[in-house]
Amino acid sequence: MDFNLKTYLSTKTDAAPLAVFRMLFGMMMLFSIIRFWANGWIETLYIKPKFHFPYYGFEWVKPLGEATYLIFIICGISALLVTLGFKYRLAIIVFFLSFTYIELMDKATYLNHYYCISLLSFLMIFLPANAYFSVDNLFKRTSYKSVPKWTIDSVKLLLGIVYFYAGLAKINSDWLLKAMPLKIWLPSKYDLPFIGENLMQQEWFHYAMSWSGMLYDLSIPFLLVYKRTRWVAFALVVFFHVFTRILFPIGMFPFIMIVSTLIFFDAKFHQKIISILKGILKPFTRAYRIDYKEAFSFRKQHIVLPVLAVFFAIQVVFPFRYLLYPGELFWTEEGYRFSWRVMLMEKMGYTTFTIKDAKTGKAFVVRNSDFLTSFQEKQMSFQPDFILDYAHYLGDHFTSQGHKNVQVFAESYVALNGRLSQPFIDKTVDLYKEKESFQHKTWVLPFKDDIKGF
Repeated sequence: MDFNLKTYLSTKTDAAPLAVFRMLFGMMMLFSIIRFWANGWIETLYIKPKFHFPYYGFEWVKPLGEATYLIFIICGISALLVTLGFKYRLAIIVFFLSFTYIELMDKATYLNHYYCISLLSFLMIFLPANAYFSVDNLFKRTSYKSVPKWTIDSVKLLLGIVYFYAGLAKINSDWLLKAMPLKIWLPSKYDLPFIGENLMQQEWFHYAMSWSGMLYDLSIPFLLVYKRTRWVAFALVVFFHVFTRILFPIGMFPFIMIVSTLIFFDAKFHQKIISILKGILKPFTRAYRIDYKEAFSFRKQHIVLPVLAVFFAIQVVFPFRYLLYPGELFWTEEGYRFSWRVMLMEKMGYTTFTIKDAKTGKAFVVRNSDFLTSFQEKQMSFQPDFILDYAHYLGDHFTSQGHKNVQVFAESYVALNGRLSQPFIDKTVDLYKEKESFQHKTWVLPFKDDIKGF
């Protein structure tokens, strides 16, 4: 079948799926912000800690003390406006900026689904998600029945990349041939009703979960695209995400993915949702007369399309940047984040720091709990860039306290996916002299095993 790009880019489709996606996305984000606040995580994760782990190049992004709550308020309000489709373009830009700022404040809180939300909200800046069934329609007295087909397909493509790359990442010897780390995690769920004391304790079940998880991630985008398998695929989406939500504390991610995949359904499904909402909202909207126009016309499509082409090219290539680094990815974690590697490792570490006077040789060991929360110390203890960030913080701190000729050494032992703990950091290297960069960290000791795969 011939594919004509020009024809495809000019093809229109019903605007309802994009409108429903906008509403559900905004609702999920608003609920996530409220949940984050209600659980006290703004205080415990961003205000209480003395030190935060910065992303390289984004050291200027920091919590603002009590004003950090203001960032969450702005983020929550913008999510509400996105839901309503009111001042949509401004709202989605503010949401993207405020949410991404929150995400960048401390890399100890990094989660793949936070990254996914930042990418989706960035993409939505360029989409006419308020063209249909929005408050903007009421005030402008104009609504559009159809939008360019590529606008809806772009959301599907991004979701497909997330799933497919998560599946590729599971094609490794630890996951498939050793059922790691599920073989460690699942037996600990012995208190689950009905399955905790039997299925969760069976080795064959750990392997079945590993292989089915890989096959699910690799195939689900294609099953959702194909009309004949779509409902079965969606049932699998619901089962998979609800089951993983029961097993693991992964917050709102399962629900965000469930509602997001609804965009794969055809327009009739979304029109039914909007029809129900119109019936509920009729008393409030009957005073507004709206002119329904046939198609939304992109005025700056010649600018938007190249921007999105670059955006998607980055999404395809960026997860493979780990190939530029020597050593085992799971060990060094150079290129690990932002690559859809979801729950692939059980990594535990114990890291102590020694402050030494380079001239006198006098030294003392730092008590990490004086500077880090237990959550931060756990994250720091097995991630090289965290260890370097913390070493520099300690060096600066003790220098400011009047210590001379400060050197910072780390002694670290890390266990990965059930293996015995082994030395992680070259303890003879003064980390205070080492600089953060995108280059390989030569002071990370080699991994004494081999993990095959992506």
